Amino acid sequence: MENNPDYSAPPLPASPAGEPAAAVAQRAASRSRRAFIVGGLAALAGVGGWRWLLTRPDADGTPWPFRRVLDANGRLSQAYFRETRLAPTFPKSKATTRQNGNVGLGSFDPAAWRLQVQGYAPPGAPARTQEFTLADIQALPRVDMTTELKCIEGWSIVVNWVGARFSDFLAKYPLATANGHSARYVSLVTPDEEYYVGLDLSNAIHPQTLLCYEMNGRPLDGPHGAPLRLVTPLKYGIKHLKRIGTIAFVDERPADYWAELGYDWDSGH
Repeated sequence: MENNPDYSAPPLPASPAGEPAAAVAQRAASRSRRAFIVGGLAALAGVGGWRWLLTRPDADGTPWPFRRVLDANGRLSQAYFRETRLAPTFPKSKATTRQNGNVGLGSFDPAAWRLQVQGYAPPGAPARTQEFTLADIQALPRVDMTTELKCIEGWSIVVNWVGARFSDFLAKYPLATANGHSARYVSLVTPDEEYYVGLDLSNAIHPQTLLCYEMNGRPLDGPHGAPLRLVTPLKYGIKHLKRIGTIAFVDERPADYWAELGYDWDSGH
């Protein structure tokens, strides 16, 4: 502080009982020291707790306390899921385009692309594999919808999608059932096997889950998953696998690219 002849420090207050000012100051300093010690101990506890969490054994690639929270979120999302619950739709004029993520989109020959589908096989039964062309998918009832694509990063855009309902595909090709039993899950993998997602069968046959081949009025291009991608509006974008190469119907929860990196396997919103 600059020297100021008109400045004088205010006197230390006396306690209501007339306690000397020096004693009041000493008590205040003692309280400050205690507060500093308590704050320091709390910070150390926080650091120690964080280190404890990070050193817990992994469960599917994530320390198990975090995995339990993620699994709880997944159970809540699944409990909230209903076939009759639909994502909001929008006018086509609201649709826009944004490219995000290129894992699984390595070079490939569009002319040679085929969709490989491994049918459900109960224990002891042989698996069936069937091959489909894009024309096979396009021959199914055409669905045109405009919904919001929500990214786990926090942004969202409105997109117009055209494709066939997954449920219509299974109605014509009942590959999710065998011997009176149905698969519990669906696995989808890119042709190069670099990206993969898993869905509950109930989510796959939701009326807004599409095998999509057009976006915003044009056939899919490479960065957006040509020739065929998954669209499932009640899930975050990390589930919307681009460039489907293989579909398999299974009883065990399949591997999921982002779940292995610590995200919620269900990824519903």
